[in-house]
Formats: sequence, C-alpha cells, structure tokens
Amino acid sequence: MRKKKRKLKPLVIVIFTFICLGGLIYSGYNIFVWLKSVKSNDEIKQEIDDYIKIVDTESEVPKYIIDFNSLEKENNDTVAYLKVNGTNIDYIIVKGNDNSYYLNHNFGKEYSVAGWIFADYHNKYDGSDKNLVIYGHNTSDGSMFGTLKDTLSSAWQKNNKNNEILFITRDNTYTYQVFSTYMIEPEDYYINTEFKSDEEYEKFLRTIKSRSNYDYGVDVLISDKILTLSTCSDNGSKRVVLHAKLVIDN
Repeated sequence: MRKKKRKLKPLVIVIFTFICLGGLIYSGYNIFVWLKSVKSNDEIKQEIDDYIKIVDTESEVPKYIIDFNSLEKENNDTVAYLKVNGTNIDYIIVKGNDNSYYLNHNFGKEYSVAGWIFADYHNKYDGSDKNLVIYGHNTSDGSMFGTLKDTLSSAWQKNNKNNEILFITRDNTYTYQVFSTYMIEPEDYYINTEFKSDEEYEKFLRTIKSRSNYDYGVDVLISDKILTLSTCSDNGSKRVVLHAKLVIDN
C-alpha cells in the first residue's frame, strides 16, 4: 500500500502542474484577446473621430457637426453620437437587430470582447421613444462605458457642467439633464422602453428618480422623454445606471 501511495504522489504533482499551466495559458490567451480588441477599438475610434467636428469652440456650449453620411457608409447601424462630460464617454452609437451583437462586435463589425456602445434595439428613433436606452461594457481601461461609474461620485455630481449630456442624431441635437444615478442588481425594469399608460410611465419615473444616490433637484414629468445609460459592475453582479431628461431639442 505504501508503494502505491508513493507512486501516486508524482502523478498527482504532474496532473496539478498541467492544470496550472493550462490555467496560465488560458489566462494569457484571454489577456491577448482583450488587448487586441482594445487596440483595434482604439484605432477605429481614432478613424471615426475624423467625422466629428467641433465648431464655435469659444461658445460655452460648442457646436458639433457629425458626418453621418460617412459614418453610415462605415456602419449602417449608426444612429447617434453621445458625449458625457466628466467621463471618457465620447462615442458614435450603433443599434443592431438585438441587444447581443454589439456586446462582442465593434463599430467595424469585427469580433471584439470590448464590444461597442449600442442602443437598445427596441427603441425606434422616430421621436416616439419615452426612454432611450444605451449600453456599453464597463472596461478596465476606461473605454466604452468604463467611466460611467464616475457619475456615482460626489465630485462628478456636484459639478454642474457634468449634468448635461449631448446626444446628436442625423436630424437633431439634443441636450439631456441628469436626474438620477445609482447602482442596482441586474433587472429589466429601468430599461423598459414602452409604457401602457401615462400612469405607468409616471410611476416608472418616480421609481427611477427615488433610486438616485444624489439629489439633482430636477423634476421629471410624464411629458418628459428620458435617456438611460447602463453598464455592468462588480463582475456583472451589479448595474451602474444614469437617467437624464430631454431639455433641449434643436
């Protein structure tokens, strides 16, 4: 019996060693894929940023000109441009046929673990949407929605310049005012895009406003249309959420 145990020990060590090596190789591969995706996305962003021009830079609110014709030639899923002050969120938004494709594909429609910033496919973008919902990954390098969590900080919230969000489509330039920011467990409620009645929508607005970890002092009425930004946190066990209401439609 003792001889058998002695023979088993080297075998166990070999198996354990192979398991460890396999884990290291797998981890290394994942890191390689991640870095490759980030690099590719950075290159794509630099290219499409050429289609975004800022004019009248001396104005307190700079005017943007977006070349949607060129962007749509690059990706016909293009729907808007989004900028959130005080974060790295400064992206062209796409909308697929579902809410899964752009979780692992970039603007160039190439496979990417970092994905891209995308709109909920339920939204119509015809002026009828009560709640426009935008998603993005919470990346460790701060790209995509990796800095959306900064909106939960007191420093960000107390800076009034951060509380206005720029959203530009082919037809209009919109300004949204933040009224709620919070972290919550995964759910479908706050990403609801359709409401059966004004009463249901009013209750929805009260609920998401009451969740905020900061009082922005902004009233939200059933006549308001809102924008919702969402990303994962804590390895997917939480969601970071921002809500803003439409205040300027040019």
